[in-house]
Amino acid sequence: MVTHVRAEAKGDERGALLAFLAEGRGGLRRALLGLSDEEAARKPSASELSLSGLLKHVAEVEQGWIARAKREEPAIERTEANWDECFRLVGEETVASQLAYWERVAAETEAFIRAADSLDTTFPLPDQPWFPKEEVSLRWVLLRLISEVDRHAGHADIIRESLDGKTAFELVAQESGQSWG
Repeated sequence: MVTHVRAEAKGDERGALLAFLAEGRGGLRRALLGLSDEEAARKPSASELSLSGLLKHVAEVEQGWIARAKREEPAIERTEANWDECFRLVGEETVASQLAYWERVAAETEAFIRAADSLDTTFPLPDQPWFPKEEVSLRWVLLRLISEVDRHAGHADIIRESLDGKTAFELVAQESGQSWG
């Protein structure tokens, strides 16, 4: 299994926000424990969401926001033409490759945020109709990422339980080598 970047809260705001983001990442990552690529791609509900699709989506979203905060272009630009690829693995992509990619993105996020002069540093929102034309702070982007990852970690809990009945508590125990119940 890919190692997990873990931000430790040291009593400061930056550390606390990074720790909450890491916690959400862990929830989504744990939902994939022990599943094959085929199992992770299943869509066991009326939704089009799968665990592997959620993994890919949150990694891309995090990379995109941090790139924008750095005033760079996101590695992958999604448009109406390729939006569906944001929620499914394509080509040679695997759960393992997406976990490794997200691990690199998480390390980049943490390094960038820790090196920033201030969480009050701002950058412009993307030029999209659903965003107002304004600048937002690094604090804002961290809160946006926490919200995004936590929302999808909740989806992942439901999908995983629908696949094989395993709950988040069981997966936490499994990850730590303990038994649940």
